[in-house]
Amino acid sequence: MATIKDVAKLANVSTATVSRVLNSNGYVNEKTKERVEKAIRELDYLPNDVARNLFKGRSKMIALFVPDIMNPFFPELARAVEDVTRDHGYTFILCNTDDDIHKEIAYLNALQQKSVDGIIIVSSTITTSSIQKIKVPVIALDRIVSSDLPSITVNNRDGAREAVRYLQAIGCKQIAHISGPEEVSNTALRMQGYLDEVKNEHWFKPSYIQQGEYNPDRAMEETKKLLTKHPEIDGIFVANDLMGVGVLKAAKALHIKVPDDLSVISFDGIALGEMITPSLTTMAQPIYDLGARAAEMLIKRIKNPNQKIINEEIEVELIVRESTRARS
Repeated sequence: MATIKDVAKLANVSTATVSRVLNSNGYVNEKTKERVEKAIRELDYLPNDVARNLFKGRSKMIALFVPDIMNPFFPELARAVEDVTRDHGYTFILCNTDDDIHKEIAYLNALQQKSVDGIIIVSSTITTSSIQKIKVPVIALDRIVSSDLPSITVNNRDGAREAVRYLQAIGCKQIAHISGPEEVSNTALRMQGYLDEVKNEHWFKPSYIQQGEYNPDRAMEETKKLLTKHPEIDGIFVANDLMGVGVLKAAKALHIKVPDDLSVISFDGIALGEMITPSLTTMAQPIYDLGARAAEMLIKRIKNPNQKIINEEIEVELIVRESTRARS
């Protein structure tokens, strides 16, 4: 493998001159520059990224932390972050954390040692003390992580309220909720939106709320228990689309017809919800826009670290499909 000394020798210049050409730093006359570039091509020389990073004080790398790469929501999000970071000349790194604080800290330490320029984080477990130790710009995505971090989320509570109101509008009389993990901020907001609409209804029971952990298998099992105990339920608001699939499987196992006997509406708008049968009515997040906006916010913050903290909230959109019955 060719070295910078080999390039300098072939071009008949000093290694400092080769370095100036590689880093576009300092004056090099045009003929000398052409000679160096020709030597680089002839030798197939690849610059040492670590050395260049130390010289420039940056790596042109941006990392995205997600809690579960198996959840289709996060690959869609990651695609947007990757597109925007690539367009701005950054290398994109995807870190799957399993919402494990130990994995998150290990990734943070490793990335900062490699001079990562910034981090976008989706987390329910990262601590304030860990955030304070991060020396590069950080943007929270999908969930509020800390009041000290800029964030980009959707209007989870209002979106949940709209979902429940839609079930009521199509004639559902007793509406249940399959929630996500209790430690996740958007879980709490979506549950609160549900409660805003039903807590004062005469039929409401606390047992109408069951936790599905954002896991389709867990959601399926909890829904089976729920509908067996409360056969009167005719509508379910599910906290994400992945669990919505589990709810549909539970209804099928119990021979409950969707949407004739049970209407199901979920939250997220992932592509999977449109492909299954029946397709899921959902409160769709603009997933690509969320990821793209987070990347744009981070790049601006890398260039200007002293920007004030901004918390942006984007609206969700009701998309009606086959899992809810038509308005009467």
